[in-house]
Amino acid sequence: MNKRITTALAATMVCALTLGLAGCEGQVPQTVAPSVKDNEIDVTVAQEKQIRGKILDVLNQANEAKSADGLAARVSGSQLEIRTAQLNIAQYTQQDVTPLATIPSDVTQVVIPTDNAWPRYIFTVTTTTEDQQAKRLLVMRQESARQNYKLWAVARLLEDVSLPGFAPAKQGNVMGDANDSNLVMTPKQAVQRYADVLQNNTNSKYAGSFEDDQFRQSLVKQQEESQKGVTQNKGTQQEVFAPVVDQIAVMRSPRGGDLVVAQINSEWTRSMSEGRESLPGSPNEDALFKMTNQKATSSLKATYVNVVAIFVPLAGSDQKVTVVAGDRQAVKVEAQ
Repeated sequence: MNKRITTALAATMVCALTLGLAGCEGQVPQTVAPSVKDNEIDVTVAQEKQIRGKILDVLNQANEAKSADGLAARVSGSQLEIRTAQLNIAQYTQQDVTPLATIPSDVTQVVIPTDNAWPRYIFTVTTTTEDQQAKRLLVMRQESARQNYKLWAVARLLEDVSLPGFAPAKQGNVMGDANDSNLVMTPKQAVQRYADVLQNNTNSKYAGSFEDDQFRQSLVKQQEESQKGVTQNKGTQQEVFAPVVDQIAVMRSPRGGDLVVAQINSEWTRSMSEGRESLPGSPNEDALFKMTNQKATSSLKATYVNVVAIFVPLAGSDQKVTVVAGDRQAVKVEAQ
């Protein structure tokens, strides 16, 4: 924590989300699985392993060098933003990349689609890490037939929730669409409404449509702890969440419902009064702020990239929409 920050604020800001373990199979409404032949699978399990191995090689090389150079060859989307920030922080602090960035090489589930359309996605669930962090949901994206699959998103599975069931990789699964309409709400609506829930919590008009979840609870705790210091410094704070609606991946479960992975950006502004400086509230924010040689002012804005995996049930289901995985990383900090 930056020593210049007021004692009250330093004691109350939290450093990072801590996400737990969860299982990989859940009970969801039953529907008839699509009929798919083995020869319609464009990527085999062995090929998925090769693709993932090449991605992990690039990530490991970047971690060793503490540099994002060359990362874009195998990483894209929200994961490119998150991983670049993590590497820049490691380079500036001369410390190892955060353990939260660890991706185990072993997997528990591979979800391969049969679709011929692009972009095309593979959803893969890893094992827990060696230090028993949660399993990771990896989303690999291929933009076209002539391009490599890249790691597009990573989210840590949450405690006490389950992923929907998918068909075995050899049978294949079907990708969904952001506007799928046979659900309690479309995937796009689910992402937009969850962003509103993150911003307004129980005051959101959509709060009743979503199960409470560990990701949201962690953000609420962050805000509450931060508010103690902000109040003592007679300041204000607000975090505004904005879904990236063209960054949504959807995989349909043959048991019913869609698993939706999406990016939600947020800007967390904290302002102090009476001539007091507003300073970074965590080691990550502090590193991002210092590496740009900025001078502190009374107001500070921290930009975060949030990644969530949301299960959206079929229309007519008595289930609520449920967030099953999430991740969060500060990527930029600016004096205002």
